[in-house]
Amino acid sequence: MKIVLASNNPGKLAELQTMLAPLGLQLLSQAELGLPEAEEPFRTFVENALAKARHACRLSGLPALADDAGLCVDAFGGLPGVDTAFYATQFGYPKGDEYNVKALLEQMAGLTERSQRRAALVSTLVALRSADDPEPLIACGRVSGEITFAPVGGNGFGFDPVMFIPEFGQTFAQLPAAVKNANSHRGKAASQMMELIRERWL
Repeated sequence: MKIVLASNNPGKLAELQTMLAPLGLQLLSQAELGLPEAEEPFRTFVENALAKARHACRLSGLPALADDAGLCVDAFGGLPGVDTAFYATQFGYPKGDEYNVKALLEQMAGLTERSQRRAALVSTLVALRSADDPEPLIACGRVSGEITFAPVGGNGFGFDPVMFIPEFGQTFAQLPAAVKNANSHRGKAASQMMELIRERWL
């Protein structure tokens, strides 16, 4: 079965291809198919993921999988949330992972207590058989941790270098890819999604 991933993020594509490999699905990026990105006007991960999946289904004629993910910082009332990808642009930086990390650390500079640096990475996956599918498959994954004072580790992407996971005593960027994928927000959501796809679609 071919499924289009409603994302142009190569990191997401690589992670999800690995995570969903046991299903024997062929996961294609929307960029490979020449599809434009969808609008993401909503304030929740699930609404944006649904909009992205519908958009990819409609334009490709294939089933689609969308991931809307972000960083939710307790001290910021859950923000940047759905605006995570564009976080740096709010502070005059270009869009990009490196600038997002830089902006986050600058905004948290005055927060020195561990309790003030609590945050969660959240991933919501939505899969649709068609643009009009009345029963979307929805899976959510969440990992809590703390924002470090400086980037640590060279693996991963996004906020991985500053997301310290207490149970491992390391940031996501310090963990081997297989360990991160099994325990990350996206890994948890993908595990749920695999079970849903097996149960409902295969």
